[in-house]
Amino acid sequence: MLIGIAAVITALVVTFIGRPYVIPSQSMEPTLHGCTGCTGDRIYVQKLSYYFGDPKPGDVVVFVGPSDSWNKHYTSIRSRNTVVRGAQNFFSFFGLVPPDENDLVKRVIATGGQTVQCCDAQGRILVDGKPLDEPYIGTYPDGRSRNNPFNPAQPDLPYNAGGRAFGPVKVPDGNLWVMGDNRAESADSRYHQDDQYHGTVPIKDVRGKAVYKIWPLGRIGSVRSQDPQTN
Repeated sequence: MLIGIAAVITALVVTFIGRPYVIPSQSMEPTLHGCTGCTGDRIYVQKLSYYFGDPKPGDVVVFVGPSDSWNKHYTSIRSRNTVVRGAQNFFSFFGLVPPDENDLVKRVIATGGQTVQCCDAQGRILVDGKPLDEPYIGTYPDGRSRNNPFNPAQPDLPYNAGGRAFGPVKVPDGNLWVMGDNRAESADSRYHQDDQYHGTVPIKDVRGKAVYKIWPLGRIGSVRSQDPQTN
């Protein structure tokens, strides 16, 4: 009886409050780790915030790939064995196995109605014509900017090094423009501008807001939401 009650409570928490996710790549470094050969961060993603409002600039969000452009390299993590697959789906309902979907994590840069583009003369992203302040981007160990690692002597110039220029793109109402903190290693909104959403992500596809790193022990701590449009 107690086990059944606990299972129901767990399922309700996963469905309505939040669940853990694993960071699979380096696209959000240094904020979140997921590099090849290292332990990927486990984060807790809560859903409650977005019951009462939409994602805001600076939020780190988990979302499911909204179009074929985002999902073309995704391979199902479920077993081909019917019994095993059924068990995986069952335990996923309780948050013990990841959902079988292409879940991605990025930072919200612009929201519905705003216009985003790259870049100004200093290599900064512009939203509604104003440059963003993005201290969360950080640097590589050798001092190169993760925003533009192509020119160590002038880490923010030239503005189009590596084909970084894009836009302007007006974000549709109800959608988000998202980017990884590790700009040179993130296949984010910039890379999907030919899909039906022009690279943006519908809010309906957002699974929740990343709020805490829960593993490994050495990296436990909060995931900051820092509005880059406030400078």
